[in-house]
Amino acid sequence: MLSLLAHAGAAAAPHADTLTNALLALVTLTAMEIVLGIDNIVFISIVVERLEEGKQAMGRRVGLLLAMGLRIALLLSITWVTNLTGDLFTLFGEPFSGRDLILIAGGLFLVAKATFEIHERIEGPDHEKTIRTKAAASFGQVIVQILVLDMVFSLDSVITAVGMARDLWVMITAVVVAVGVMLVFAGYIAAFIKKHPTLKMLALAFLLLIGVMLLVDGIGREVNKGYIYFAMAFSLTVESLNLWAASRRKAAGAG
Repeated sequence: MLSLLAHAGAAAAPHADTLTNALLALVTLTAMEIVLGIDNIVFISIVVERLEEGKQAMGRRVGLLLAMGLRIALLLSITWVTNLTGDLFTLFGEPFSGRDLILIAGGLFLVAKATFEIHERIEGPDHEKTIRTKAAASFGQVIVQILVLDMVFSLDSVITAVGMARDLWVMITAVVVAVGVMLVFAGYIAAFIKKHPTLKMLALAFLLLIGVMLLVDGIGREVNKGYIYFAMAFSLTVESLNLWAASRRKAAGAG
């Protein structure tokens, strides 16, 4: 009897360790998905501004749900995603994979989109209103733009997830939880960005920076993302202090 209990305990120990590791991977991966998803929320918030006021919330929800569906689909196609990292051809002595081509295309799109949006805002309100009247985006056009960038962000996220976790259920659960969190806070983030024009310009600058980072990564150059994210965090901190100081001056003037 004692030997049977000892055997059962020995068998349960590895199972407990496996479950603990899976839960740790789930927490870590969920946190990573939420952090990486902030880029997605910013981009979606800016793109859906071209929609009518009543359709913007729906556009954000559809965009985030499509991002979730795309990431789950990529996770279920892990073999295909893994094959994307294999070299397809060599140009000027530099090998290029399917992942590299997707990153380059996404980076170019993001740089072009951010530049166009910055141009509109610098030209002034009247010019921006004219452009928006002439080029009002349909719901379908906005969703297509969101899907293009979702593909780029999701691809890198999925490749990272595959390296961090072994269990498919862990990766899918992390994606679902992260998108759930983003759905809750996307409206607040979008409203805050819309309320403060300087933050909107800063967000566009971040998108431009991310686009360049994707391009550099796509052509095979090593990018230390820590420097990029530090610069973004520092800029956001400075702008937050500016907004805080402005609100205090406004409150003092009102008093």
